[in-house]
Amino acid sequence: MNHRIRILEQEFYVSSDSGDEYVSKVVDYVTVKVEEIRSKTGTTNTLKIAVLAALNIADDYFKLKGAEEDIHSEVENKSEELIKLIDEAI
Repeated sequence: MNHRIRILEQEFYVSSDSGDEYVSKVVDYVTVKVEEIRSKTGTTNTLKIAVLAALNIADDYFKLKGAEEDIHSEVENKSEELIKLIDEAI
């Protein structure tokens, strides 16, 4: 499915199997990041804004990925502890 989106006063056509609502959420997220960069830096250079927004989005991604890995590790450790307790009880 093709979607027409607008970011940084530029129009893009993107293909996505995801629905309109999902694509809209992604565009909204990117737009918020772009506007944060634009207001913090005061720059109007769209390339600089886009690169800094991409870096911020990548930072968000890696932080979330790290948190997910921590949670996965914690669940795995707790599962092993529970298995040991069950084995000891039997």
